[in-house]
Formats: sequence, C-alpha cells, structure tokens
Amino acid sequence: MNVVDQRRLLTVRPLAWPFVEPVQPSGGLRGWLVPPRPVEPAVLTDPTERRGVGIELLLVLAVTLGLSGVRSLLSLVDSLLAAAPLAAQTAVINAPGRRTELLDLAYQLTGIAQLLAWGGLGVYLLWRAGIGLPRIGLDRRSPGRDAALGAGLAALVGIPGLGFYLATRALGVNLTVVPSALDDTWWRIPVLLAAAVGNSWAEEVLVVGYLVTRLRQLGYSENSSLLASAVLRGSYHLYQGFGGFAGNLVMGLVFGRVWQRTSRLWALVVAHILLDVVAFVGYALLGGRIGGLP
Repeated sequence: MNVVDQRRLLTVRPLAWPFVEPVQPSGGLRGWLVPPRPVEPAVLTDPTERRGVGIELLLVLAVTLGLSGVRSLLSLVDSLLAAAPLAAQTAVINAPGRRTELLDLAYQLTGIAQLLAWGGLGVYLLWRAGIGLPRIGLDRRSPGRDAALGAGLAALVGIPGLGFYLATRALGVNLTVVPSALDDTWWRIPVLLAAAVGNSWAEEVLVVGYLVTRLRQLGYSENSSLLASAVLRGSYHLYQGFGGFAGNLVMGLVFGRVWQRTSRLWALVVAHILLDVVAFVGYALLGGRIGGLP
C-alpha cells in the first residue's frame, strides 16, 4: 500500500448512524416561522406512488383520528342544539363503559390497546415505505434529551392551557371537561396511566410523525403540513367545545413545529404523557375536593 492510499484510509469518514439527519434548520425567528424542508424523505414524483400515498392517508385517517374528528364535530353540534349552555354540559374523557367492574376493566384495556395499535399502524406503514424509527425520532439515541425536552414542552403547554380552558369555560364556549369518571376501583389509577400512554402514542405518531412525513412526500410545505396536523389534532377535541378545538390547535402548532425542528418524536410523546397523567390522575385524586374542579 503506497503513501497516497494510506492517507486516503486515514481521511475516510466513519460509518454514520443509520439515520439521515434533516437539513440543519436556519437560526433565529425565521428558522421557526419558515423552517427548511429536510432532504429526506424525497418528494414522490411518480403518479402511481403519489396516488397510493394519498389513498393510504385517507384510509388511515378514516379508521383512526380522522373519523374521531368527524364524530367529535357531530358531538359538538348535538351539544349546541341542547337547551343547556355549553358550560353547563359535561364532556367525559375516561368514562365507565360497562356495569360490572371486571367487564369495565376489560373494556378500558381494549380501548387502550386500540390506541397503541393505531400508533403502531402509522409506524409500520412508514417502515414499509423505507422510513425507519430513527428518521422520525423514535430511536434510543438521546433518552435524557427527549425526557428534558418533553418535560419542558409539557410545562410550556400545560400551564397556559389550563388557564385557557378556564377562560373559555367562563365565556360559555366550552363544555365542562371531566378527565375521569371511572369508579374508585383498584385498577383505576393504573388504567388512567395506561390511557395516558395510549393517547400520547397514538396521537403523536399519527398526527405528527406519520401525517407530516406523508405530506412531505406529497410535496407539501412545512407550514402547510404543520397546519394540517394542528387542525386534525383540534378536530377530534371538538366534543369539548370551541375552546377544546382552539387549545389543541395551538398545542398542535407548538408540538408539530418542535418536531420539525428537532425530529425527536419521543419528546412529544413524553410531553403528552405528562400532560395526560396530570389531568387524568390529578383529577381522579382531587376532583370535587378543590375549588373549580367539578
């Protein structure tokens, strides 16, 4: 081996982690308002592939959160037609489903399993398309960073979100939201914790990781994809009222933009879990005992 070959070996770049980092976002305010599109995934140009992705999107949304958005809209219309004002009506998130304790436990667990399967479906379809877990930020490269970012996001969204809910309820444009109406059984807290995980996994995978990635493949801009994701998130919270829609729309804009800038989906899942745990478990333990909580 001659000297030139030796020098080439010394300058060979090491094998990279099997994950293609997105284009480094531009700094400053502009980087947050108009982030650059990542290099991967590439925009699909073949008409057949584009049509296939479009059909897939419609089917996934039709059997998951898109249909939930339609049902939520119908629920809001029904509430508006009622004689009582919105603030006097109640929207229950975790409600008993069956009369006996064990049957209700089984019913709650099947609902959680469905949420986990919805998120798994989104991950699987991306994987089949050659988009692995690392690309959307579901790898194990930086658990500490994901946890810290998730906790920060939860505080950023949760504290103002509670104030926004109270304000919209006082204005009469939102229902009274009851995070849990489950009976005080031995399994209530574990089920609420599992429900927080299921909700977070399904929503963040489908609404952010899956939807935005597919829209990128169809050539949508980062802002258009972000808006579509946020509107979808708000739509399936319409059963809570106009405040529920607006609050979750804003949450979707924040969560979606953070993901577009960091590509760390675990951080969003962690933040969502923390928000739901505080709401579900906190209400189950304190509901009716603190002023302002029904």
